[in-house]
Amino acid sequence: MQPYRVNERHQSLSEELVALMAKAETATIGHVEHLGFVSRGVLPVFPAKAAGSAITVAATGRDGTVIYRAVDLLMPGDFLVIARVDGDDIACVGGGVATAVKARGAVGIVIDGPCTDAEEITQTGLPVWCRGISSKTTNRRISIGGAINEPVACGSAAVLPGYAVLADREGVFVAPREHMLTLARGAIARQEISVAVRRHLATGRSIFEFQPESQS
Repeated sequence: MQPYRVNERHQSLSEELVALMAKAETATIGHVEHLGFVSRGVLPVFPAKAAGSAITVAATGRDGTVIYRAVDLLMPGDFLVIARVDGDDIACVGGGVATAVKARGAVGIVIDGPCTDAEEITQTGLPVWCRGISSKTTNRRISIGGAINEPVACGSAAVLPGYAVLADREGVFVAPREHMLTLARGAIARQEISVAVRRHLATGRSIFEFQPESQS
C-alpha cells in the first residue's frame, strides 16, 4: 500500500469573510482578476453558491481511499477541493461521498474531473462543481496513494490548503484569504454600481453617458 500524505488543516474562514463572499459573484471578480479561476468546464451539478475554506486532495486513478480519508478530516465551513492528478475520466465523487461530506458540515465539493450519481447528489442538496458525468468510478479497495492538505493544481488554478473558495453558477474562484477579502469588497461595490448601470441602459441611453455619482 502506498502512503497517504496528510498535513494539518487550517482554521475556518472568518464570519466577516464568509458574509462578504456570499454577496460577491465570481463573474464580478473576473472583471479585475486573472488568476484563481479553476476552469470554465468545471460547473455545478445543480445551480448553487457556496463559500468556504479549502481542504485539498490530490487523487489518483481509481483510488477511492484518499477521498474518504479527507472526508474524515472535514469540519463545518470546509470546501473539499479535489485535483484529479491523472487528468482522467474517473469519477471520485458520487452520492455516497456527497452524503458523507454534507454530514460533516462542509459547504461543497470542487473536482477538476467528473462526478457520478448526479441525481443522488442533487437530492443530498450538497453543492458539487465538476467536469461532467462519468460511469467510471473509484474504489476504496484500490490503494494507490495521494495527498491531503498539500498544494494542488485544480484545473487552471493553484489551490493551497486554507485558501478561500467561492463557487457559483458561473464557476469557481480561489484565492488567499486576505486577497479574497479585498476582492469580495471590491466586487460588492462594483455590483452595486452595476445595478445603476442597468437602470441607465434600460432607458436606451449610452453606457458612455453613465455617471456613477449622479445615480441614487
